[in-house]
Amino acid sequence: MPRGDGRLSHDLDPQRPGPQDACGVFGVWAPGEEVANLTYFGLYALQHRGQEAAGIAVSDGSGVVVFKDLGLVAQVFDEPTLASLRGHVAIGHARYSTTGGSTWENAQPTIRATSAGTTIALAHNGNLVNTAELQREAAERRLDSDGATNDTSLVTMLLASRPDLSVEAAALEVLPRLRGAFSFVFMDESTLYAARDPHGVRPLVLGRLERGWVVASETAALDIVGASVVREVEPGELIAIDEDGLRSSRFAAPEPKGCLFEYVYIARPDATIAGRNVHSARVQIGRQLAREHPVEADLVIPVPESGTPAAIGYAEESGITYGQGLMKNPYVGRTFIQPSQTLRQLGIRLKLNPLRENVRGKRLVVVDDSIVRGNTQRAIVRMLREAGALEVHVRISSPPVSWPCFYGIDFATRAELLANGLDNDGIRRSIGADTLGYVSLPGLIAATEQPKSRLCRACFDGEYPIELPAGHLIGKHVLEGVGRRVAAEASDPTADPTAAANDNVRSAGGHNSASAPLGGIPGRMAADLTPSAATQRR
Repeated sequence: MPRGDGRLSHDLDPQRPGPQDACGVFGVWAPGEEVANLTYFGLYALQHRGQEAAGIAVSDGSGVVVFKDLGLVAQVFDEPTLASLRGHVAIGHARYSTTGGSTWENAQPTIRATSAGTTIALAHNGNLVNTAELQREAAERRLDSDGATNDTSLVTMLLASRPDLSVEAAALEVLPRLRGAFSFVFMDESTLYAARDPHGVRPLVLGRLERGWVVASETAALDIVGASVVREVEPGELIAIDEDGLRSSRFAAPEPKGCLFEYVYIARPDATIAGRNVHSARVQIGRQLAREHPVEADLVIPVPESGTPAAIGYAEESGITYGQGLMKNPYVGRTFIQPSQTLRQLGIRLKLNPLRENVRGKRLVVVDDSIVRGNTQRAIVRMLREAGALEVHVRISSPPVSWPCFYGIDFATRAELLANGLDNDGIRRSIGADTLGYVSLPGLIAATEQPKSRLCRACFDGEYPIELPAGHLIGKHVLEGVGRRVAAEASDPTADPTAAANDNVRSAGGHNSASAPLGGIPGRMAADLTPSAATQRR
């Protein structure tokens, strides 16, 4: 997948993807500024967080317009489109789907018109875990959906279902009922809003422009539009910004549990999270990795780009020379031209190639950010040996990923996670390395300079800070499953309400903080949904 800088993310093999990024959100309130252009550049800086779809909503005070489509930010928007999006308040979204399929209807921002004449647009980074419960409530209240099957559209629907309340008051009523990870930016005709779940799992920061305010998933998006960092949006906080200034309300007591994997892979290296520069944290992780897993070698090389800072740290701490051993084609990303069978068999060689002169005859330390299924590392080790490397020692700047994430990162299911079924030596043999070392969980936590109690570590230790629902009521396609179940019950009131949910279930394999087992994830099924009356444009 292409990153915002035109380079690739960790997804080297599209048939066997690695951890998929959380979404990126951006919002701006700035009268007199070209807010759509500011949002475009903010999303461009956040492109690494989601590459499936992009969208911008804008208002001039008289109405809200959304333009969205599937594709990268630079593919969805051009100058004439941005010039047509005029106003003083805007929000934007770069999507990777974690609830709902990758369809135009599920692209964001979502938009809803209330019966009182107010229009609400909303963009979401994160993932709710009580979507099935909320969808059931919406169905019982006979709220019309808009054709989407994601948790973002559901929240927008609930906010718009109280025309007797202001948007701010409706938010203070709805937000406490949401469980899971969410960083929202939303808007009506005149006001920009931002909210973060009580655990603050996904990042969200507030910035100041000369003539306005900005909120974004990462500080790098503030930098690109010339905004100064004010502070993070606090867990459990709702912010409203309009012509009267900035207002802050609390809808829940804060219980911080920031995502530890943001420091490992998701966030840009130039971002700052909880006061800690991400690049510095990753270099420190590499130093810790060298202390925990030393080896005699000739060259330390990163798997570009995600392994670079940790490889620098490993080289600094170990005294082993740092160098380049793998070259990435920065222009290979999504393609509509399918390779022949011969090229498909080459796998990641289409995107990554060894520097033979650098690796031939060398004992290598290869540093990467994580191992999920092991396919990428297996191919890299084989490639380096074929290029003449004498030894290949793999070092990973995170602990083994043994548990799926339900809070906004689309890891493989637990059954597919290599570390779930094999010990360290088994993984080493599987990828073909001479030695394998993961940084310890305490070592990773120490590099973040955050206390363990303020971090979500669920993908590493299985301790989920937000209780997960039992049964089959969780997963990427949970709303498609709920829709099928509701439709089945409507057509046959005597039908078993669990039958549809149990059909075509695939195992999620996680557990909650009390170690209770989870069930599966319902299969795909589109619900019978009615389009919104609000303005949307492709």
